[in-house]
Amino acid sequence: MKTKRVFLIVLDSFGIGEEPDAAEFGDEGSDTLGSVSRSPYFCMPVCRRLGLFNIEGISAPEPAANPAGSFARMRERSKGKDTTIGHWEIAGIVSPKALPTYPNGFPREVLERFERETGRGVLCNKPYSGTQVIADYGEEHLKSGKLIVYTSADSVFQIAAHEELVPPEELYRYCRMAREILCGEHAVGRVIARPFTGAPGSFTRTRNRHDFSLQPPGETMLDALSRAGKATIGVGKISDIFAGKGIGESYPTKSNRDGMDRTFALLQEDFEGLCFVNLVDFDMLFGHRNDVDGYAKALGEFDARLGLLLHELGAGDVLILTADHGCDPATPSTDHSREYAPMLIYGERIQGGVDLGTRETFADIGKTVLDLLGVEGPIAGTSFLPQVER
Repeated sequence: MKTKRVFLIVLDSFGIGEEPDAAEFGDEGSDTLGSVSRSPYFCMPVCRRLGLFNIEGISAPEPAANPAGSFARMRERSKGKDTTIGHWEIAGIVSPKALPTYPNGFPREVLERFERETGRGVLCNKPYSGTQVIADYGEEHLKSGKLIVYTSADSVFQIAAHEELVPPEELYRYCRMAREILCGEHAVGRVIARPFTGAPGSFTRTRNRHDFSLQPPGETMLDALSRAGKATIGVGKISDIFAGKGIGESYPTKSNRDGMDRTFALLQEDFEGLCFVNLVDFDMLFGHRNDVDGYAKALGEFDARLGLLLHELGAGDVLILTADHGCDPATPSTDHSREYAPMLIYGERIQGGVDLGTRETFADIGKTVLDLLGVEGPIAGTSFLPQVER
């Protein structure tokens, strides 16, 4: 049976337990799924039916007796635990060197050039919670006009600004300047615009976030598919993560619901290729904010929509679900965590109940996508299609 379309959905930060080297990243004991599964709001019957709880190493909840999909535990080979590195590996690039991080803030030479090119000063310049940084520096930002620059445990240069003082398009322009500056040894994974609104004491981040990513350093499954004339459709921040490289169509979204609505709409369209979806709310709204119940509720909402989506899949469609890293909301840390990712694959071409065990790299997913669509590409990974196809 020929596969016409692959729908690859990334549940951003939905890790399923610490990797063997988690302690090197300060993440020993992290288990995003384990933590949220203890919430009274946790309910994922559709993912359970596909085989989520049958994956190696998952102790709860109860596994399905006869899973409808096949499943695996994916180990990350790259030296990182962030969105950029995770998605690049899914798409076939293993990064042996971690992207630079700045636990003590960015060096003076970087900030001086940034201030000179933007014509604005800088506040903060240290790792900070995104919501706390606007609470602590927002009023000074409004009075001085200086930009709030901060980072995290990830390879990011984040710029927060009030939308009434710095309109989003102007903030995006500053981010592009930063992206040009941050190269070579300071080539961070992402420059992120973080607009906010409100008054002192009630500042709120808006949905106008925008990521400016480093361009992937090699060929990905997206490049291979594009070269072969296949559709490459990015939903959510996929185009941002890959700096537009290999993306034919892009549909930015404001929420998980928006992302699923767009995916449903694309299901009704006639194309041959890949629809690559990122659902960021799990990470942005709940993982980073240590909101266990909120994370569990969001998973339940996704699971319900997933059930509807499965009914819409055609005979030539294959669905793959995975994650890019963890972000355990029950640990003291608000940062990403070094965890295994789940992988569920489902479709008429796919056998149910095949346990693929633990795979040695996320890149096996990208290689399998190419195999499903009949495309060759010089990317990392090993296809698991021969083990699961009917």
